[in-house]
Amino acid sequence: MPDTSIPAAPAGQDTDPVVSLQGVSVNYGKNWALRDVTAGFRPGAVGLLGPNGAGKSTMLKALLGFVVPDQGTMTVLGLDVAASPLEIRSRIGYMPENDAHVPGMNAVSFVAYCGQLSGLPAADAMQRAHEVLYYVGLGEARYRNLETYSTGMKQRIKLAQALVHDPDLLFLDEPTNGMDPKGRDEMLELIYDLAHNKGVNLILSSHLLPDVEFTCDYVVVMDKGRVATEGPIDALKGPGGRVYELRVKGDAHAFLGVLRAQGYDCHDTDEDVMRVFVPGDAGAQALFALATREGVQVRHLRPSVPTLEDVFARAVGER
Repeated sequence: MPDTSIPAAPAGQDTDPVVSLQGVSVNYGKNWALRDVTAGFRPGAVGLLGPNGAGKSTMLKALLGFVVPDQGTMTVLGLDVAASPLEIRSRIGYMPENDAHVPGMNAVSFVAYCGQLSGLPAADAMQRAHEVLYYVGLGEARYRNLETYSTGMKQRIKLAQALVHDPDLLFLDEPTNGMDPKGRDEMLELIYDLAHNKGVNLILSSHLLPDVEFTCDYVVVMDKGRVATEGPIDALKGPGGRVYELRVKGDAHAFLGVLRAQGYDCHDTDEDVMRVFVPGDAGAQALFALATREGVQVRHLRPSVPTLEDVFARAVGER
C-alpha cells in the first residue's frame, strides 16, 4: 500500500511572519474589498476569520498575485508578491473556495496533473498523487472520475491537489463548505494533523468560528475589509472569570439595556441565556446587585469560558 503519511516539517521553524501585508487596499469599482490592511501571519496554523464579504478571499487572491492591490505591499515566505508571484505560487498549496476540477479526469490523474503544474516531474507527481489521496481518505476512490464525486469528496480532492507538491504554506479557503457533519469533522481533523503533527504552515480562511477555534492557535479577524483584531486565540479570549452565563426572570430585554449602560458587554443566546462580560474586578456580586436594584430575579448564573465567538463579536462591534 502507498505511504499515506505527509512528511513533517523540520524542527526549529522560523518565528518571522510567513505572510505580511502593509497598508494593502483593493478596490472593486465603488467597493473596497480591503481597506488599508496591515497584518502578519506567523508560522503554524492561523485563522483568517470574518463574515462573508469581509475581504478574506480577496486577501488570499492578492497574496497569490491574482489580484493587484491599489496600494500597499505584501510578502509571502520572504518574497515580494509584486516581484515574485510565480515563485510564490510554486511554494504555496491553494485550496480555493469554489470547485476547479477538470471534467473527464479521474482523481489520481487530476492530482498528478496539478503536481506537474507545480513543477514536479511526471513520475514524482503520480507517486505523490497516490500518497496524498490516501492521506485525505480518497485512496479507494482515486480512479473514479471527479464528476462522480460527492461535495465532501470534492473538498478532499481540493485539499489533495494543494498538498501534492509538498508546499511550504497552505491557503485553505472555506475548506468545509457544503460538507455534512461527519465529513466536516474529518476535514478539520486532517487540517489539525497537518498543522500540529506535520508542522505545515497554513492560513485557514473561514466564516465558521468553530472551524478556526479547533484548528488554529492564532487568528486575524476581518470585518468590512479591515482587520478588526488579531492575536493568539487564548489571549484574545481573556480571563474566564469575567464571563458569566445569566438567566433572569422579568424584563430580560430591559435588563440587557441596564447591563450595557453599566459598561458590560453582553448578548442573548439561542437558549434564553445571556453571556455577560464584566469589566475590571467586578464579578457575580455586581450582577446580583444590579438585578436587585432593577427588580429582576436571577434564575441562573455561572462563570463561563470565553469563546472565539465572543472575540469575534467584540472585534466587529456586536457586543
